[in-house]
Amino acid sequence: MEQTPHQNVTFPSAGGTAHGYLALPEGGRGPGVIVVQEWWGLTDHIRDVADRLAAEGFVALAPDLYGGRVTHDPDEARSMMARLPEDEGARLLSGAVDHLLGHEAVTSTTVGAIGFCMGGGFVLALAAHEGGRVSAAVPFYGVGQGVPESYETVQACVQGHYARQDRAYPVEEAQALEERIRRESSAPVVEFHYYDAPHAFHNDEKRQNYRPEHARTAWTRAVAFLKEHVR
Repeated sequence: MEQTPHQNVTFPSAGGTAHGYLALPEGGRGPGVIVVQEWWGLTDHIRDVADRLAAEGFVALAPDLYGGRVTHDPDEARSMMARLPEDEGARLLSGAVDHLLGHEAVTSTTVGAIGFCMGGGFVLALAAHEGGRVSAAVPFYGVGQGVPESYETVQACVQGHYARQDRAYPVEEAQALEERIRRESSAPVVEFHYYDAPHAFHNDEKRQNYRPEHARTAWTRAVAFLKEHVR
């Protein structure tokens, strides 16, 4: 385990102070998007995702859910994820929404949320918790950590990106999730995309799982979706 160097902003959350990485677009202002980390922590990859969103014109905030800790060891990552209470993660993300919506650089009246692995589950939880304040939720191969008990309060448009060869979250579970969101939520748009790829196919730090073509396709879809629905 190591400490991440990527914290560059603090914000109030749940009566305390939270940390994260904030990336601003070249023009200085834009719609707000929350980036939710994988179980590894606030890694180079998540910082890069925020930077790439900023290059697309967004104000991107990646909250640090682990308080500065990162790892590249799966067993340690599993332990760190297990030690993160889901209600604490939800409070930190809610504080991030408050911070973005009150930020002078943010032009949108809602925020988008994009997350990966553990972060994909928390993206859906954030959409359920925040109601109309989150207008677009984009989970990438989200696992069970953090997912809400019900999707009835989800008002965001939802775009999911899931892998057909995912051993961590089998495609049948993703398909059941898609149908459940369609059935329970009031989401104006629910679209799931499935890729012939393994878990974490978008993470270019995990070379054994990374699939460049599928990653590019998913990213293009996600950016277009966020641009359409975060205003």
